[in-house]
Amino acid sequence: MASCKDNEQDQRVHGIAAAIRVVPDFPKKGIMFRDITTLLLNPKAFRNAVDLFVERYLGKDITVVAGIEARGLIFGPPIALAIGAKFIPLRKPKKLPGEVISEKYDLEYGSDCLEMHVGAVQPGDRALVVDDLIATGGTLCAAMNLLERAGANVVEFACVIELPELKGRDKLKGKPLHILVESR
Repeated sequence: MASCKDNEQDQRVHGIAAAIRVVPDFPKKGIMFRDITTLLLNPKAFRNAVDLFVERYLGKDITVVAGIEARGLIFGPPIALAIGAKFIPLRKPKKLPGEVISEKYDLEYGSDCLEMHVGAVQPGDRALVVDDLIATGGTLCAAMNLLERAGANVVEFACVIELPELKGRDKLKGKPLHILVESR
């Protein structure tokens, strides 16, 4: 039997899912793009997404929330503030001033890179990696590698949306992945 809290959470997740627009054939034919800008335009759904993450991670001794450019930079800071962790942006090349470390990763058609400031993470930091969506898992895996090279322990990944048919979860080396909405 579901509790009141379970029903409330289900209603919030349903509202989050309903607020995400699907755009056919973007950025190219055959892609069903999940657009979170409509979620961001809905204050209740956006707050519920952040609140559900905060409820999960509050009291879990997370010391670092790392947000992946671009949309992880939207969700990560409010989560970090609410749980009392520092926020670290993981950016595309040449977006961070000063000394950085970088991690290259493969995409379906090419490669990319994430960068992080040297010294942003301390050995032993407990890190949560946040992004809006997991598809093939390449970006999350690169974030994990970058943080672990700097001495952090990646505790979990948090995404609003998962595209399970792309099997990105398989690349996360057994690390837990928490999602709010499974896309079909």
